Parts: sequence; C-alpha cells; structure tokens
Amino acid sequence: QVQLVESGGGLVQAGGSLRLSCATSGRTFSSYTLGWFRHAPGKDREFVAAIRWNSGTTYYADSVKGRFSISGDNAKITLYLQMNSLKPDDTAVYYCAAAPRLPGALQSVGVKPQRYDYWGQGTQVTVSS
Repeated sequence: QVQLVESGGGLVQAGGSLRLSCATSGRTFSSYTLGWFRHAPGKDREFVAAIRWNSGTTYYADSVKGRFSISGDNAKITLYLQMNSLKPDDTAVYYCAAAPRLPGALQSVGVKPQRYDYWGQGTQVTVSS
C-alpha cells in the first residue's frame, strides 16, 4: 500500500509562491500516474496537475497553466507542486494522489479523482489579497 503525506502549505500573499511536497512510504512510483487536486469550501474537488512518473509527461488545468509546475524526484520518491503567481482563487486544501496504472490519455484519465487509488490527507494553501 502506498501512503502519501502532503506538506508545504501555508499562508502567502497574492503573487507569492509555495512548493508543495508529497512524500510516500512506498518504494517507487514506477508506472504510476500522480496528480494534485484541490478542494475549496463550497466547491467541488478540482484537478490541478498530473504527471506520468516514468516519462515525465505532464498536464495542467487551464486555471494554473503557466503558474504551477508538477515534478517528481525519483531518488526521494517525492512529488512536488511548485506554485507561482498565486491568486486568492488558489486557496484550497491541496491533495496529492497516485494511481499504479492509469491507461489512456493523461488529459482524459488523469483529471478524474475517481481514477486514483491513493490519497494524502491534504495541506492547506491560503492566498491573501
């Protein structure tokens, strides 16, 4: 079983940056697809970004494209989300998620939370105006 733990959230001003980390107790993310989702009060959980671990292929929600960057460190088996130019609308609890295999186009299957098998407990990101 894969356990995921997010960290790096906090309070930042609009325009600021944060880097979220998602550490795992697992041995490897080989053949995994990993994603970041966020959940703000009163809103549905929404897709943020996804990555194919082995290939490095990424996909981003339009709302964060050009501002956020998803990446992974194979040695540390850690997923990252670099968030720049943060906006108040980015305020949410951010969750990382992992799927051992996720066949199909990343932009189609990687955006669906129900396709992911493992989830972290979330880290709060608050962006003040």
